[in-house]
Amino acid sequence: MATTQPSNQRPAFLSYGFRPFFLSAALFAGIAIPLWALILSGWAGSPFHDAPREWHIHEMLFGFLPAVITGFLLTAMPNWTDRPPLSGTPLLALLTAWLAGRLAIAMLWTAPLAAAVIDGAYLVILAAIVWREIAAGKAWDRAPIGIVISLYAAANILFHSLALGGKETDLPERMAVALMMLLLTLIGGRVTPSFTGDYLAARGVSEEFPPFSRLDGLAILLTLAAALSWVAQPQAAITGWVLLAAGLANIVRLTRWRGWLTWREPIVLILHLGYGWLALSLLTIGGATLGFGLKPADAVHALTTGAVGAMTMAIMTRASLGHTGRPKQAGRMTIIIYLLVNLGALLRVFGQAAGLPTNLALGAAAAAWSGAYLLFAAIYGPYLIRPSLDE
Repeated sequence: MATTQPSNQRPAFLSYGFRPFFLSAALFAGIAIPLWALILSGWAGSPFHDAPREWHIHEMLFGFLPAVITGFLLTAMPNWTDRPPLSGTPLLALLTAWLAGRLAIAMLWTAPLAAAVIDGAYLVILAAIVWREIAAGKAWDRAPIGIVISLYAAANILFHSLALGGKETDLPERMAVALMMLLLTLIGGRVTPSFTGDYLAARGVSEEFPPFSRLDGLAILLTLAAALSWVAQPQAAITGWVLLAAGLANIVRLTRWRGWLTWREPIVLILHLGYGWLALSLLTIGGATLGFGLKPADAVHALTTGAVGAMTMAIMTRASLGHTGRPKQAGRMTIIIYLLVNLGALLRVFGQAAGLPTNLALGAAAAAWSGAYLLFAAIYGPYLIRPSLDE
């Protein structure tokens, strides 16, 4: 599906995967979260096939996140495989498949089975593209990414299968969240120290940056064990203890990257904040499993709004600047985006525990978090639509 068509024969918007998918993900998050908040508060009825909770969970886990993941993978894979990027008509077809899934899920006139097939096909297609690029480029060291995307596709299919049968969808939901834990551990564990090392080297910090070590491997293995245990036995005490151990290991891993030295450059610092949210989410989910700390739903949102929110914004802003020929530095509006997404996460995770009324906490969290993505669309949308400055 990759094309070798010269870039001047297609719109800039379709020249690289990050352009349409980052913008689409931002707009979708900016619309879907306020709509969910209105439905939850009773200000609006639910126009969807599924119950409001299931629609919200599905569209965040299997709608919004796959768009961000696609934008990242289609941008990173050419570097991994030394192959041309997916662009032009094939990229437009992939975007159309993602949009078709969102519309099929939202429109009542779509038969439930047809909606499930249309939406379920997207991640299968993405997994096939990832495996094709890995095989063609002989980039077998990236096979874990292919495995995770394939399992992600399977989780979405399982979600639809259970929903069509009128059964609970907790298992595929946990599968998707667990896969996010692994993706953030694998990808965040690569890009955070790499970009931090580049930044410190550019500033003349002469200390040798810590290489990948057994501690990194231990953190990854513990996160894998925690994710598997949480999927299989979400209420077991052993699951809680493994989650806590994984959280502590990732905190130690994070400290080795010396994020405090990046405070002058928020576009690097946000990566450390995102990984910090990941470690915190493992601790909070572990605590909730053992019966102390936050409520389970709040604990999970430390991952979905905190770690995912901060890390996706870190990747989206950096890639959008760097791949459009702009300096990879956070301007004032980008800093506001980072502040909003973290504020939204803090309010969603800790707002009710701090004593805020439920509707106030959830409404303020939704406004801040979705506002960050709408602001991204407003500020970065023109960058993504227009040709790069260095073309």
